[in-house]
Amino acid sequence: MRILLVEDNRKLSQWLSRLLADRTYTVDQAFDGEEADAAILLHPYALVILDLGLPGMSGLQFLKQLRARGDRTPVLILTASDKLSDRVVGLDSGGDDYLAKPFEAEELEARIRAQLRRAHGQATTTIRAGSLAFDTNTRTFSLLDKPLNLTPRERAVLEVLTIRAGSVVPKDTLASAIFGFNEDTEPSAIEIYVHRIRKKITGSGVEISTLRGIGYMLRVIDDGSH
Repeated sequence: MRILLVEDNRKLSQWLSRLLADRTYTVDQAFDGEEADAAILLHPYALVILDLGLPGMSGLQFLKQLRARGDRTPVLILTASDKLSDRVVGLDSGGDDYLAKPFEAEELEARIRAQLRRAHGQATTTIRAGSLAFDTNTRTFSLLDKPLNLTPRERAVLEVLTIRAGSVVPKDTLASAIFGFNEDTEPSAIEIYVHRIRKKITGSGVEISTLRGIGYMLRVIDDGSH
């Protein structure tokens, strides 16, 4: 999952980026509202983590501009202020959740997971596609009730495909979800990850189909009911 982190405190931004990268999220950093606006116009994000106290274009201005364009990307607001009036303004301007600084890493992660589940219409913490199960809390997969061993990049690809199981996911969408600004992306990289995942799920009743020139789709070919 690709996240846009908008935070002008560079030390905090670096700490948060490392924290989220360790949890296998792909993180792009922006340090003011203008950078954030330029980034989100170029790339799709699963979530924006937004500090309100930004130089230049404020976080609130960025948020209002985002929603005025009809962009419904989930936004988790971070701010040093815990005043009720500030929370109300942030939420009324289009924020989806609010977390006051200082905060614990565990609470931030829980709120991120909740927003991602909500964005994809998931009421539970486990997403299933046949014998494949994805635990959104631990961000781990199991297949036929056994842990599925995946590299971080393989897991990132399978995560997107599982959340959108039964729908075609363009190759560019997969690339955007797992590669950050500063990473070189070989055109064949996604094909390699998909090939590796296919080998690991062979015989499970779940497969990744290739739609030439369009993208990939995770689908259940045998649900075990017969």
